[in-house]
Amino acid sequence: MSHWLLKSEPESYSWDDLVRDGGTEWDGVRNNAAAAHLRAMRPGDRALIYHSGREKAAVGVAEVTRGPRKDGDEGNWVSVAIRPVAPLPHPVTLAAMKAEPALAALPMLRQSRLSVSPAGDAEWAAIERMAAR
Repeated sequence: MSHWLLKSEPESYSWDDLVRDGGTEWDGVRNNAAAAHLRAMRPGDRALIYHSGREKAAVGVAEVTRGPRKDGDEGNWVSVAIRPVAPLPHPVTLAAMKAEPALAALPMLRQSRLSVSPAGDAEWAAIERMAAR
């Protein structure tokens, strides 16, 4: 199982929206690097839902329920389906992530505009520990 981080503007689609809907198509990603990460996702992978904008915090865990499929008629864009698993016990803020040495290599922190990025096993475990505090 791989781990990912999915950024969302909560004003457009939030964790609460995902919970209400019971799942969604994670589509509309129009960045080549982020689309490459979507193409690597497989059913059963887990993803942190991260609210960008004012909140700037990881807030919940989702599961990939369907791998990539074509998104739209133009370009080589893809989407995946996800469902909510559980909210994080405590949101993990961007400031806390930046202050955590175990997350120094987290792609989201190095490429802040990347909306879909991988998280290694050690990074995932560090965020889980931070959320449990």
